[in-house]
Amino acid sequence: MIKVVIIGGGNVATHLANAFSKANDVSLVQVYARNIKQIEHLKDVTSITNSIELLKEADVYIIAVSDDAISHVSSTIENKNSLVVHTSGSVAMQSLQNAGRKGIFYLLQSFSKDKEVNFDEIPFCLEAENEQDSILLETLAKTIGKKIYHINSEQRKRLHVAAVFVNNFTNHMYKIGADICDEYQVPFEILYPLIQETAEKITKLNPEAAQTGPAKRNDQKTIQNHLALLNTEQQEIYKLITKSIQQNGKKL
Repeated sequence: MIKVVIIGGGNVATHLANAFSKANDVSLVQVYARNIKQIEHLKDVTSITNSIELLKEADVYIIAVSDDAISHVSSTIENKNSLVVHTSGSVAMQSLQNAGRKGIFYLLQSFSKDKEVNFDEIPFCLEAENEQDSILLETLAKTIGKKIYHINSEQRKRLHVAAVFVNNFTNHMYKIGADICDEYQVPFEILYPLIQETAEKITKLNPEAAQTGPAKRNDQKTIQNHLALLNTEQQEIYKLITKSIQQNGKKL
């Protein structure tokens, strides 16, 4: 039985707490958050606290807080025999300031607190200072998930940048598309099948091969017609992405 303490009250911490509370071979010993109200809903499944001094003994402490707080929070963990990990995609393992063992438990997914996730489909990106801790993290990850990857800090930082492009930036494109639809009183849901097809297509084709549209075809008439329909900010984004698609096409 692996004893786990989760430090944090945000989206990642909440989903991990819910998953581990139901997992076999894991004992969710405690959840900590500065704002106790964030984790009150977990009091029926585990011990909760808002006092870092009252952290219970555990085999693994999982820090799921903002990137800026990782170093400080980790420095307060006094148990030198425990493995301390963080869940950030962009913070190096060396940023952990605990005196004992260190590692990474990064889940490559976008989490919203009120939306359920299927942990079987989420990649777990793991890193540790030694083989024994690497095995421990893999064993822990496999209690709730199936897709396990051993990724070092440099790989993970670059993976996180890639994730920003395919998730955060893509979602902002959805926002722009929704704004355009709203302006012209067209329901955004009309675009749902296209969004789904685009996402599914790249599981079968390389993104370069899947690229279509006026920029790919260098259809200047359509491009100019589109620009005439957009506001200044939207035009800048449209031009930048169009240029990138066209430059990429020239390299092929």
